Amino acid sequence: MPGPRRGRRAALPLLLLLLLGALLLADLCLHLWPRARRELPGSCPCAARPAPRAPSALRRLFAHPLYRAQPRAAEPLLPARSALRYYRRRAARWSRRHKLYREELNLTSPAAPLLLRPDASWLQFHLGISRDGLYPRSSPAVNRLLHDMQGFTTISADYSQDEKALLGACDCSQIVKPSGVHLKLVLRFQDFGKAMFKPMRQKREEETPEDFFYFVDFQRHNAEIAAFHLDRILDFRRVPPTVGRLINVTKEILEVTKNEILQSVFFISPASNVCFFAKCPYMCKTEYAVCGNPHLLEGSLSAFLPSLNLAPRLSIPNPWIRSYSFDGKEEWEVNPLYCNTVREIYPYSTGNRLLNIVDMAIFDFLIGNMDRHHYEMFTKFGDDGFLLHLDNARGFGRHSHDETSILAPLSQCCIIKRTTLLRLQLLAEPEYQLSNVMRESLLQDPLAPVLTEPHLLALDRRLQLVLKAVRKCIDTYGEAKVVANDTTQPKAPVFDRVKLNT
Repeated sequence: MPGPRRGRRAALPLLLLLLLGALLLADLCLHLWPRARRELPGSCPCAARPAPRAPSALRRLFAHPLYRAQPRAAEPLLPARSALRYYRRRAARWSRRHKLYREELNLTSPAAPLLLRPDASWLQFHLGISRDGLYPRSSPAVNRLLHDMQGFTTISADYSQDEKALLGACDCSQIVKPSGVHLKLVLRFQDFGKAMFKPMRQKREEETPEDFFYFVDFQRHNAEIAAFHLDRILDFRRVPPTVGRLINVTKEILEVTKNEILQSVFFISPASNVCFFAKCPYMCKTEYAVCGNPHLLEGSLSAFLPSLNLAPRLSIPNPWIRSYSFDGKEEWEVNPLYCNTVREIYPYSTGNRLLNIVDMAIFDFLIGNMDRHHYEMFTKFGDDGFLLHLDNARGFGRHSHDETSILAPLSQCCIIKRTTLLRLQLLAEPEYQLSNVMRESLLQDPLAPVLTEPHLLALDRRLQLVLKAVRKCIDTYGEAKVVANDTTQPKAPVFDRVKLNT
């Protein structure tokens, strides 16, 4: 049969051609192309090595010498052994109470005892607190803690001390100033760690209305998250680690709480969403409730500080406290020489307390927080300890307005720490622009984007206003009387400070 033979003979040249092409391709890849790459680097984009990625703005910032200074041997807040012993007793007591609670409800499934792990991230965070700040630079415990708060199972939920004080359930006068305007819950996780949960009350793109007084403003969960990131970028390290999370309000709050009052304020909305509200003397109507969609609700989780039994704290009125009334004004708002009076009062007369107040004022101005009526300090570190920047949820309310009165401690006292000024100047440079490093840092949060672009750009604008205020002070009094080392404030100028307002 000649047909098939003729077909095979016709296909033979094609096979030879394919074989020859394969040999040429192999020779090109194995011999000719490597030689050409050595002689003409980058001549073929398909085989060229990818260019190394430039380090991110955030990494460049934290690699800068201002953020790499060797810390001194800082005094820890807690002795490790006694803290571990205390928390083990607390965990055992919680397990016993939880067992009794389940027996009262006739729940037959056994509850596993809660074991305290010494390597738990929240415990390592507590043990890392020192005289220098709430956590060391590049602390692995903080990153672990943020990760754990995102995903750990919630085993209990309760009202915060604010709501309990309003309900008369505890005496919390030393550590809280109850307002009742914002709902906060304490969530405990499977590793016995605790966090303060603040639910979403306002959408990111919404601004605080101009007619709102600062003391009735909404409190924003994303402001708490952003404040933690900004505090770390400024190297203050005075805001507890805070992260965003989607909470299932049914499974992670209602079904795990033992508080009957909290259980009673849950309801189903007309849109079939699960909602709850604060049980307190005011703002207790269903229209002020927070609702899931239908169960999931955004919120911020701020890590708890050590127990007051282990690390007592003082709550101290801010010398630049605002008037919490519709028409009143405090002395600092009408007297440009007010700082002279403050400087005569201990502990603002010596040490670094007044410098820390200025740090806090700069931080509050950048986030737009007008509600800093008190500040807290660990008693162990004495009068020169750092100030805690807690409760930042009223920040980031209006990106279109810069409330310069928040800077009164800086503009009236005309002092600032040298390291604070150097970092602010660094963050004003294009390579380390504050808005860029904040944008990058906030992308690490599960609820990103945390801030809208106008809020990020407002940080750059406000930073320039801070530096302008410092330059005005230096022009008036000289750098030696304005810029201080970090532990001792410079001697107060003897001439009249009223000229700063002229």
